[in-house]
Amino acid sequence: MDDSSLKALLEHLPVFWWEAEEPWQVTERGGGAFADAGTAQRFLDRLRQELPARGRTPREGHWQARFDGRTFDVSWPLDGGRAPSRAPSRTRGLAVEVDARPEVPRQYAAFAGLVNLAPAAAFIRDSDGRYLWANHAYAHLYNTVPEELVGKYIEDFDAPAEAAQFRALDQDILGRGTPVRHTLDYRRPDGSAGQAVGHRFPVRENARTCVAGIYVDVTDHLRATVQRQRAEDDLRALRDHSGLPCALLSANGRVVRASTAAAELFDLSLPDLVGRRAHTLLAPEPGLDRLHHRWNGLIARRTRRVETCAVLVDARGRQRRARLHLTTVGHSAARARHVWVVVTHQSLAHEAHPSLTAAQIRILSLLAAGSSNGDIATSLRLSRQTVDYHLSRLRELLGAGTRPALVARAYVLGILAPHAWPPRSATAAHPLSTV
Repeated sequence: MDDSSLKALLEHLPVFWWEAEEPWQVTERGGGAFADAGTAQRFLDRLRQELPARGRTPREGHWQARFDGRTFDVSWPLDGGRAPSRAPSRTRGLAVEVDARPEVPRQYAAFAGLVNLAPAAAFIRDSDGRYLWANHAYAHLYNTVPEELVGKYIEDFDAPAEAAQFRALDQDILGRGTPVRHTLDYRRPDGSAGQAVGHRFPVRENARTCVAGIYVDVTDHLRATVQRQRAEDDLRALRDHSGLPCALLSANGRVVRASTAAAELFDLSLPDLVGRRAHTLLAPEPGLDRLHHRWNGLIARRTRRVETCAVLVDARGRQRRARLHLTTVGHSAARARHVWVVVTHQSLAHEAHPSLTAAQIRILSLLAAGSSNGDIATSLRLSRQTVDYHLSRLRELLGAGTRPALVARAYVLGILAPHAWPPRSATAAHPLSTV
């Protein structure tokens, strides 16, 4: 074909032409039926296979051929097989797609096959703002289907201001000739404002440059990000300004973050507290095994919250009993990655003291409630001499010379719970228990 105008016209139509030197040595081909040379070559190979089966030679025939789900009227050769100016051995053929829809070119099959079922919204428009192709996700933004979009213009679906914005973006892409990534504001199907982020880029189809775009709706993600940032700000304010000692621990018990009050509690600077292993901040006592077991339950997500008591040790070796509130962070992982610990109900800091027996703690509880030695003996079913011995021993162990001083020391050292009445042990698991 020597007519360049005719060739250019065929590039916009669903046809395929070729010239060949016999037998089947293709020298030139073109048309708008196929998007790439590989597909065109597969079509020619299919024709080459069909001709012998149909009993035809490459010089004669007019028939229909099926290829990739499409139907073509095939004519081979054209004009009696030879043009007067051509060499005798050269012929040409033409394949015209039957019932092809020019407004929905198949040249976009590669792009469409990639994103048609993807959650990202994608489209192709020509330079006039007419939709040539769109996937289901994009059509859903307009409460419609792709077939209703194709062939129509931007203004048919968008408000004038938004349509003008989109047209300007298209023209910018066509002028640049390079992809552009940007964020797009639009109106969602429910009427609310939405945001999408993606790329818009030029594509060369059917000898013309069009604009393709692919976007992901990030509205819900942005809202979640804002909500999370607000929650983190609130938590940071609570941590830093509430005055509560609190710390975020990793699954292996290392301090990740902490409040200023927590650093003051342990008589440490904040940088010295962060990174420290939590077990180094606890006094060794029989209850540590139980605390370790409950910690493992938190990390394994067998439970989400734990309240317990422990004896804390500061940098100077002083101890204080306190109540610990432990809560896991997040729900996604099979194992908790972090645990928040909040300290409440602290006793005053004191030097370490010998461990007391259950009987001695019961005697201190009754003594703090105002019971006499005789009343204590009756309540515990002990002899008066036994009670006198225990009280004498307690004054020696706790360094208290009188009964009132003994009660005061019991509270200061964290042996008795400061916020409980009747008096009871600070380690009592039940409010009515004395130990």
